[in-house]
Amino acid sequence: MMNREPIGSVRGIRTAALAAAIVLAVSALCGCGTRVGGTAARADVVKDGRVQVTLWYSGGKTAAGVMEEMIGDFNSSQQQYQVTGVQQADYDETYTKLAAAIAGKTGADAALLDSDKARSLAEKGLLAGLNSCIEADEQLGTADFVPVFYDQCRLEDGTVFAIPAYGTTQVMYYNRELFERAEIDPNRIGTWQDLERAAEAISGMGGGEGKRYGWEPMWGADNLIDIALSNGGSLLSADGTRVTINSDQWVESWELVRRGLHDTETMAIHSGGQGWEYWYQTMDDVLEGRAGGYTGSSGDQADLDFSVVGAMEQPGFGKNPSAPVARVLQLVMVETGKAETKQGVYEFMEFFAQPANQARWSMATGYIPVRASTLEDEAYKAYVEENPQALVPLSQAMHASPMPIDPTGGKIYDALDIAADKVEIENVPVREALDEACRTAQKALDEAVR
Repeated sequence: MMNREPIGSVRGIRTAALAAAIVLAVSALCGCGTRVGGTAARADVVKDGRVQVTLWYSGGKTAAGVMEEMIGDFNSSQQQYQVTGVQQADYDETYTKLAAAIAGKTGADAALLDSDKARSLAEKGLLAGLNSCIEADEQLGTADFVPVFYDQCRLEDGTVFAIPAYGTTQVMYYNRELFERAEIDPNRIGTWQDLERAAEAISGMGGGEGKRYGWEPMWGADNLIDIALSNGGSLLSADGTRVTINSDQWVESWELVRRGLHDTETMAIHSGGQGWEYWYQTMDDVLEGRAGGYTGSSGDQADLDFSVVGAMEQPGFGKNPSAPVARVLQLVMVETGKAETKQGVYEFMEFFAQPANQARWSMATGYIPVRASTLEDEAYKAYVEENPQALVPLSQAMHASPMPIDPTGGKIYDALDIAADKVEIENVPVREALDEACRTAQKALDEAVR
């Protein structure tokens, strides 16, 4: 547990004014000064001798609980900063509310964001660059970060706009009993076509009083993007000038899911509802034997019973190798104009990134640690020996694709989300849905590169 004071700290601070002055000095030393607003200490960020830091975050019920525990531990580890976590409904809501709050010069000092959304804010100059803080930090050790995660925290000009918090990739969870009854060996699921046949076999066994499905993709574009990338698809052409989400590779891979959902009815999805409701409905179907398996987050492991389910990596598509996205959730420092909070934000980032805390987070939530040295943590080594499914997401991340960069600020992904709903829910022909998405996305790309 971190118990050191930041550079330039003074013991025995007695007043809020002095506390703020010290923090300002520290911020200047590490180069985390603000580009907007004033630099004078402000009473609204200092309370009881501590600088107040607000962190907006999201996650499932288990992850949210662990996040609050870690915030509490950070607050107990030092006397200068008080972090308050504010949970949002999901990652999209965090981004949407944060963007609005930044425009109104209100809201969070720090946030936990998807990499694409964080990048969009960084490119607009709304996040503080961290290079100078990192360069002045002798303890962080960026070389220890898993490259697929840390590389997603940098802009093309080298600006580091985030610290990796944890990784995630969507893996496959299957009902052990149903796979055994259908005589399906999960180790022989080498392609999506193999999974399609397995889904047909499990669905064909019936479900007693109700319908049993062979497989349940998770609602939304993420699963479908993974399959397309594992079929050799790409978001953009090699020169970055043309959107390619309606290529044959995309159409062929999405068609497999559309066919299972609407033609053979061997697959199903839950959609809508509040927050993560659809996600837990999908998990429950597999845990309770109403579906043979589903494709879900590495972070689901904390909520699963592995005496009932097993975990396996996503397969390739046809002769193409498996290449699903390895996403990284990022801690970012918002450009609020409150320079006195920046060192506190950075201290929390560093705290969260410590290998022991990464081990703790991963063991509690199932998400992937972003530090290679976490594998040497004694508690983590003992944990994965007893829970080998914990290594499945990490193994997949080693050959996964980084989150493809959307140069339009998210409009390509927005178009894919709309197309996914049309295919998964409305049974619109895949080619039609992706052609429309491609036209919308290409227009956005042309405008972005003018």
